Amino acid sequence: MAEQLADLTVGLIGAGNIAHVHVAAWKALGARILVHSVEGAEALAEEYGLEVAPTLDEVLAQAEFVDIVTPSPTHKELTLAAIAAGKNVICEKPLTLTAADSHEVMAAAAAAGVKVYPAHVVRYFPEYKAAYDAVHEGRIGPIAVARFFRQASSPAGSDWYRDVARSGGVIMDLMVHDLDQAQWLCGPVTSVYAVQNPPTVDGVSPVNVAAHVTLTHESGAVSLCRATWGVPGTPFRTGFHLAGASGVLKHTSSADTGFIEELQEGGGDVDLLIPENALGESPYLTQLRELAIGLRGGPEPRVVGADGAAAVYLAEAARASMESGQTIDMKSFTSSGAVA
Repeated sequence: MAEQLADLTVGLIGAGNIAHVHVAAWKALGARILVHSVEGAEALAEEYGLEVAPTLDEVLAQAEFVDIVTPSPTHKELTLAAIAAGKNVICEKPLTLTAADSHEVMAAAAAAGVKVYPAHVVRYFPEYKAAYDAVHEGRIGPIAVARFFRQASSPAGSDWYRDVARSGGVIMDLMVHDLDQAQWLCGPVTSVYAVQNPPTVDGVSPVNVAAHVTLTHESGAVSLCRATWGVPGTPFRTGFHLAGASGVLKHTSSADTGFIEELQEGGGDVDLLIPENALGESPYLTQLRELAIGLRGGPEPRVVGADGAAAVYLAEAARASMESGQTIDMKSFTSSGAVA
């Protein structure tokens, strides 16, 4: 496996919180890392011993592929620039902020003959992968009801997150992971209904906000997703409860296993907390290894561009449901191309 990733040069675009986790994974894989960012590149390079690429053109010229870890509103522009340069792309979630933009990105990638992989890291957390394996092995029978929850200390008190036109709000930024999980575990979605409390007003997200989304799947399963940006200091928690015809699978990150370590030291000092992980290999490392091998012609990874686009499509449908108060029929729903 190490031979598959020998002499790898990765262009890291962005230097914020999540960049630290990606850098640790790339260094563990022995990659040469070129970092380019509007701000913070020099500090990140000094901390980890990286090389700075002063311009986007320079990082695109030297890197084998790029890993985009910038704020959400820049994902489309940067991904299209990399595609135009003939580069494969790994992009942090969400792939874009609208389904129309995701379609544009995927169409451009197909025309250029390059790949775009969204970094939906929850597929690489061992509890969620174990659930996927159990479901697809038929161990609990067909799923009837699936529940997912995700909560974090709100990042909306500052920076760009509170501007829904830039972040997509709590559903696009946080729940998008569980929308992806719902489709991964239960299959295609036929209808979406969503509510949020308090509501977004004039495009500004509340600081303390919860959203609930109900998905009906082609299989007949129903998924209930809840995402919360809580008051500052709210601990990061996730979980699921999958009820099948012959059994139940459940998990909550708040359970005390006795084997918990932080993926990022000092995580409590930043707006966005990095989830805790049971002692073992970082899921970010597992993810980036699998994606990199896929980009080098190896087996297709467990998450591909179409999955990232599908999650954005569901998040946009959820926003449309909140605005109209109606259930959205996914067979007829089309992207407006507007974030807020």
